[in-house]
Amino acid sequence: MPVFDAHVRLAPPPTAVERLLHTLDAHGIERAAVAAGGILGLVQLSRQLVDGSHVTGDADNDAVLRAALNAPDRLTPVYFANPHAPARRYRERAAEFAGMEISPAVHGVPLSDGRTAELVAVAAEHGHSVYTVCITRPGCEVADLVALAERFPAVTFLLGHSGIGNIDFHAVELVRPLPNILMETSGGYTTVVRAAVDRLGADRVLFGSEHPVQHPRVELAKFEVLDLPADQWRRISWDNAVALYDSPQREGVPRDRHDHPAPATR
Repeated sequence: MPVFDAHVRLAPPPTAVERLLHTLDAHGIERAAVAAGGILGLVQLSRQLVDGSHVTGDADNDAVLRAALNAPDRLTPVYFANPHAPARRYRERAAEFAGMEISPAVHGVPLSDGRTAELVAVAAEHGHSVYTVCITRPGCEVADLVALAERFPAVTFLLGHSGIGNIDFHAVELVRPLPNILMETSGGYTTVVRAAVDRLGADRVLFGSEHPVQHPRVELAKFEVLDLPADQWRRISWDNAVALYDSPQREGVPRDRHDHPAPATR
């Protein structure tokens, strides 16, 4: 079965694209949604999670777009938005991308902040999904994502890393009533992934790796031990990501080369 990795990052150049494609090839991953990495080092990021600090700089969205243009059948570009900048900057570039990411962990702006809402409104205009990772900070928790998703019911949100930490069963229960919140599985324990599949349904779960911070082989192994029925794995590993990122509103989107129908519109 084909695999569409719903979340990878583009490491800093010069060989980032080549290394990424090599890793995808080595593990049978045909496509990946790619967002910028390298906004700050991992030591600084982990320190920010503890002390509550943040950065205000932009991600290198141009590098992501160049990578996707050079490998259009493999890489799908996701815009990493900066809430410290005017939302019009995202609006001006939105048509070039397939989705949007916001990160309270990086930029420190809560999900409950008006600047975040402005960016989500732009995503709604362009049919973009919104990827985010929640953290234990006021305004940035899964409950705050739920409130944001209730405010924007037409936008699909993708909760990264199976919630907060690796054992967030509570996140599964919090997002359960909202069909416009999906879960990306990188980092979570197999028990949490199993709970997400069982309680949310396979149509609301997407395989992701967070490469290069996490190796795709590790994330694929989680699903191997879960031994899901083939139809569930097909939705998690391919169909859901195709439905999410290959929006009819985007021009020049690669077709699903496997000719399988995507799930019904949520």
